[in-house]
Amino acid sequence: MTSFEEAETEETVTCLHLTFYHPCQAEKMMFRCLNFCKREQVRADETAKFGRDSSVCRYSLMDTRVSRIQFSLQFFRKLHTSEYCFEIKNLSKKTKLTVDQTELGYLNKIDLPCKCIICFGDYQILAEIQEGESTDYFETHLRLAEAPILQERCLPCLPSLQPIPENSISPSFFLSQGKSPTEIDENEL
Repeated sequence: MTSFEEAETEETVTCLHLTFYHPCQAEKMMFRCLNFCKREQVRADETAKFGRDSSVCRYSLMDTRVSRIQFSLQFFRKLHTSEYCFEIKNLSKKTKLTVDQTELGYLNKIDLPCKCIICFGDYQILAEIQEGESTDYFETHLRLAEAPILQERCLPCLPSLQPIPENSISPSFFLSQGKSPTEIDENEL
């Protein structure tokens, strides 16, 4: 037998890909303490904390508007399955955390979807889980986004900022007709 045949079977590792965006990143450099160069191993029994306090948080955000501990991610295996997941918990008393359309108050937690957007303040984080088999650790892979992760066209949950007229005819109706709306005195009707 060759050493290749005798080698232990390699197991895949769950990787949490996190893409960070903040509109003031270029000026304020709030992500300067994050390691965007390589994947980082985190023991399965550790809680990955994100926040301003570098003595407590594994991932530090250099911004006074961020809580000392903003949120945490805990790796776990679902009961009676072989599926590994992450649980996200809001640890900020002052700032709500949004995971897709779910708003989390202080100490609220939910399972992190396989692909989702985490928001707090002006921060946007795209989280994507790459499944693996390892029970000893998981990996994080951090990236920096050049442009906003959330685009207006991707926000169906936000209300339209256009006023809705009383006659329920949308201003976009007139624009599609090549006409502009005209104001009529109610006495002329």
